[in-house]
Amino acid sequence: MLSVLLAIRSANATDSTSVEAIADDRAVMTGYSRPSIAVTYGPGTVLPFDNFSRKYLKPNVIHALTVAVHLPPSSPEEPHLSFGMRYGMNHDVRMHRDEPVDMVGSPPADYETQMGNNLTLFGTYERPWIGGRRWQLSTYMGTGLGYSRRKYNPKTQVDNELIGSHVSLYLTLGVVYTYRVSPHWLLRGGVDLSHHSNGALSCPNKGANYLGPFVGIVYTTPGSAFHEVKESNVDKRNGERGDSKMFLDLTVGVGAKALDEEWQRTQFHVPPDDPDYRTDHFRLYAAYSLQTALMWRYGNTRATGLGLDLLYGTYSRHVEKMDRAEGHNVSHSPWSVALAVRHNVSFRRFTARFGLGYYLYRRMGVRAKSSEQPFYERIGVHYTIPHMHGLSIGFQVKTHIFRSDLTELQVAFPLRLKR
Repeated sequence: MLSVLLAIRSANATDSTSVEAIADDRAVMTGYSRPSIAVTYGPGTVLPFDNFSRKYLKPNVIHALTVAVHLPPSSPEEPHLSFGMRYGMNHDVRMHRDEPVDMVGSPPADYETQMGNNLTLFGTYERPWIGGRRWQLSTYMGTGLGYSRRKYNPKTQVDNELIGSHVSLYLTLGVVYTYRVSPHWLLRGGVDLSHHSNGALSCPNKGANYLGPFVGIVYTTPGSAFHEVKESNVDKRNGERGDSKMFLDLTVGVGAKALDEEWQRTQFHVPPDDPDYRTDHFRLYAAYSLQTALMWRYGNTRATGLGLDLLYGTYSRHVEKMDRAEGHNVSHSPWSVALAVRHNVSFRRFTARFGLGYYLYRRMGVRAKSSEQPFYERIGVHYTIPHMHGLSIGFQVKTHIFRSDLTELQVAFPLRLKR
């Protein structure tokens, strides 16, 4: 999933910070001063997230090999950033429905659907929490794009409801422990949770979720040394920004999604002579959002806040029509309102944006009521345009426990508040 690279102190006696200085002041580890390379391997399992996967997933063991390059931070406050490639060996994962597959009792397929391997390009950031002279414990998050050779096909991959398109979005998070065995070699291991899905831009959209341990080795290029900076110096640098620590973040999003309701109807609730029976072509519907949050900046790279999300789904009337056709008399509304906690982590002009929201109002029909949780997650990346007063563009994926709801393109602008 990700091998994100870590910073660990050099054991060389020539380190620029003396042992006495470190003992006198609590020190903050800042990362590698030179690029590093990490290779990790991890076995794992495909998590069964619904009744289908719990019943029809056969062997669900996967293997993943990851190679990543760590870029050194330019300041002590920046997170450790890495870019890499993940090869997922999922060919042993098979799916097969053992019961009638639609409303007219069509028999199950006479073959097992094979999930297939995938290749993913990703970026991650890693946050150290605690550590000693030779070890460090961190957490990381990341995102990227993956390519799966196999995907859902009504004729040859009829039971593959996990991977609905060749190109997929990739999300990852985990905990990692790193131990330095020599000035240029480190061992690392941890637990990783990762996810491939099409971001609700096609159907099916259940997504594949993997959980498992990983182990690996890190090589730091010659001249790379772990260095430390006293907290007092870090605090001083943070105070030199001249900006208020409070700002109001305004984000406008334009997104799209394919409807799970249409997937359910065309795959399981229409007869074989219907032109939409077992189709693999689905219409995309527009969705819009306005996010506001009062953010508190601490350090030069991190900000946390609380705000409101306003969402508008153009597909609400179509969902209502399908619900009515099935005899469901429930309320529908294109509007949703949520309270959201936000967290931003910056690396130069790039910012990883995370959010956790709780619906205060949502009326999206029968399917949403039964399958969605009252809370949701957002994860994405923004790029700050130079000389535009903090204006940034980027994307975010909105999910319900790692099941994508929609994918958005966004524009964000920070309104700095007076001190």
